[in-house]
Amino acid sequence: MPEGRSAEHGFTLLEMLVALAIFSLAGLALVRLQAVSVRTASDLDARLIAQVTARNLAYERLTDPTPPAKGESEGRIANAGREFRWKQVVTPADDRRLVMVTVMVQAGAGQSPAVVSLMRPAT
Repeated sequence: MPEGRSAEHGFTLLEMLVALAIFSLAGLALVRLQAVSVRTASDLDARLIAQVTARNLAYERLTDPTPPAKGESEGRIANAGREFRWKQVVTPADDRRLVMVTVMVQAGAGQSPAVVSLMRPAT
């Protein structure tokens, strides 16, 4: 039998260490991908609830018999077990019989707010 490696010798320790390192890197990449997926799903959930909250606030302004005061106002509101900061801007429209109401709800730090704008009668 020629000198060298035969099929009966198996893998060397170095080959096993290289294979283990490759599988470890692949495993870490999968774990990281899973963490990013969970964080993204959580962010989307928060944004969805913020959008629903913004719509609810806008519909309240639309159906309230008394028009909102012109200018800016802000506050906090709880929805789906979470607390959100909201800001409202009321400006007169080109047609003085209407006002533009813009409601912004902040979903979380570093995220763009959910924004809903509507026109309603000024009186």
